[in-house]
Amino acid sequence: MAASSRAQVLRLYRALLRESQRFSGYNYRTYAIRRIRDAFRENKNVEDSEKIEELLNKAKVNLEVIQRQV
Repeated sequence: MAASSRAQVLRLYRALLRESQRFSGYNYRTYAIRRIRDAFRENKNVEDSEKIEELLNKAKVNLEVIQRQV
């Protein structure tokens, strides 16, 4: 993975975790954080650039959903 791509993934990961911390309900907050961490761990070995781009787009959509719900 290119350095810029890696930085983009890490930036998105941090943004997702940061936004998830804003959930007022404990159960929603812990569930969201657990799902984010599990998803990133599950896909950490993906090397196909198309698949990475697809996963990044999916994560961006999820970030927007979290931002709307918080």
